[in-house]
Amino acid sequence: MENPTITAAEIARLAGVGRAAVSNWRKRHPDFPAPVGGTTASPEFDLIQVEQWLRTQGKLPELATADRLWRHLAAASDSPAAGLAAVGALLLARQRGSRSASIDAQLTPLLPDVDALADELGPQGAFDELWQRFSAPGPGRPFATPDDLADLMIGLANVGGGSVLDPAAGSGAILRAAVRAGSTSMYGQELDDELARLAGLWLALHDVPGEVSGGDSLRADAFAGRAVDAVVCHPPFGATNWGDEELGHDPRWIVGTTPRTEPELAWVQHALAHVRVGGHAVLLMPPTVASRRAGKRIRGELLRRGHLRAVIALPPGVAAPHGVPLHLWVLRRAATDAPPPARALLIDAAGGDLADTAPRVLATWREFVAAPDGDVEEAGFARAVPVIELLDEEVDLTPARRQPAVVGEASGEHLVRTRERLAAIVGELPALLPQVTATPTEAPASGTLTVAELARTGALQVIGPIRSTPSRAEGGSVAHGQGPLVLTGRDVVAGVDASGHDDGTLLERVPLMAGDVVVPVAARQLISRVITSDGVLLGAHLYLLRPNPAALDPWFMAGQLRNSANDKQTTSLSGSRVDVRRAQIRRLPLDEQRAHGEAFQRLIAFESAVAEVGSLSAELVRLTADGLAAGALHPAGGAK
Repeated sequence: MENPTITAAEIARLAGVGRAAVSNWRKRHPDFPAPVGGTTASPEFDLIQVEQWLRTQGKLPELATADRLWRHLAAASDSPAAGLAAVGALLLARQRGSRSASIDAQLTPLLPDVDALADELGPQGAFDELWQRFSAPGPGRPFATPDDLADLMIGLANVGGGSVLDPAAGSGAILRAAVRAGSTSMYGQELDDELARLAGLWLALHDVPGEVSGGDSLRADAFAGRAVDAVVCHPPFGATNWGDEELGHDPRWIVGTTPRTEPELAWVQHALAHVRVGGHAVLLMPPTVASRRAGKRIRGELLRRGHLRAVIALPPGVAAPHGVPLHLWVLRRAATDAPPPARALLIDAAGGDLADTAPRVLATWREFVAAPDGDVEEAGFARAVPVIELLDEEVDLTPARRQPAVVGEASGEHLVRTRERLAAIVGELPALLPQVTATPTEAPASGTLTVAELARTGALQVIGPIRSTPSRAEGGSVAHGQGPLVLTGRDVVAGVDASGHDDGTLLERVPLMAGDVVVPVAARQLISRVITSDGVLLGAHLYLLRPNPAALDPWFMAGQLRNSANDKQTTSLSGSRVDVRRAQIRRLPLDEQRAHGEAFQRLIAFESAVAEVGSLSAELVRLTADGLAAGALHPAGGAK
């Protein structure tokens, strides 16, 4: 068995020194490990020997177990994905209390660190820590769909507690976003077998029902005949050998045979073929698909039959390839006998930042869904375009070419209203910010208790996370999108009102009460929200913390949960599950809690106002620039 090797440059990074220092060590220390491979110009050294030498010399910084294990894992494996998958299989076997299959001999020296990390964090937490390092950009690591984009795509699909398929799953970024949003059944297929195995291990270690298969989704569909509530996908772009010849008359081509030069439209039809009637498909697409001549017939049929509901232009750089301003296509599987909608929504969000525009995109989409034949129109941003207008000679669906111009008196009035609203909110900011002072250094430090300890003392009740079953098939007793209102994980993260509905899939109905605090199980950071009114149900994959009002103030507890220390204590950047029971809460008298809670409540209002200032500022800049460029506005005091 050969130990992993390391280059001189990697030794320098390992020890936190420059390359020259490593060169000096080799010359001045006869016991420095000799090269075991590489070339004279770029030698390679035995990693274990180098670490031992550095440790003996006092030149090796102390590393956390996860960092040390990942460094060895990446060096010992043929690929980071294969190494992480091998360790993931060991951790899954440990979680299930069974003996694991044989492990690659190169990974055998890493078993003590694997066991130590699992003892410290549990198998799931250990895998998440390693996943976090695998997901960081680096050589040999695939471009994953960023979390903020994946969350937007899942939000547009509006799956709630339903089933999701990603036929180009990669390492599972979109499936993880679906888990964060409360979906209960995950299915995926990925051409790269190692990435497929990784995505499947993540689901298994997080107890999420589902399956991720390897293979080519277009040529060898692993889920043929299966219909899900939503298909969400970031397919490969520009494939020249995607199987058009052998798939010429495939039954998935529900709106016609896909042209050879339109592989992305093949993925669109593949997605539609797997969505139940009434379900949504959301795909990330290159912008040229909206206007290429070869795809005109397919685009026209998608519109005529009522499947294509929206095209959304995104800001540049949101995902690979980062130099291309990508589009999102939102489709809804239409019943064959239903009259097609009269309008399709086109949104041009290419001019902003995704973090700022995503909530606006979601709000506009939901407005359109609520009244699909309504006249949604936001100058320069969104327009519900009559389908008959889109079915012209080109069937060009590029959002920017269909937006109403910002001209005339209306644009001037809009600019004045926006400026006045911005000035009013900016004027309110100083009053919203809570007044705080530094705690005297001589004041005694207050102790802390974990949420689990508080629950044991009766200070609060921890409920959930509630689980749900896969969505019912078509024809179930409750129609999709109806039933009692449910607060979902996506609602909590976005800070919006409850948008889900109980369609019979919740395994337990828990009504929320004013004063409850909810925390999503899966999020990129610990997020807490205080419930201010009764009447909605607790959604799937949410913790409910119900404080005893004689012992805990809910706003104080929510503020304590939402701090950087608890982020590190309970979550990882990979979007893994939050263990809220480990969060620390300070021990304070109830009157002091209420004072802290009031300050935190004001801080939340301040944060919301600042976010609105950012949104209004961007809108004001856009309105002014568009008006000046179009001649609808002119500088005050200047020539008209």
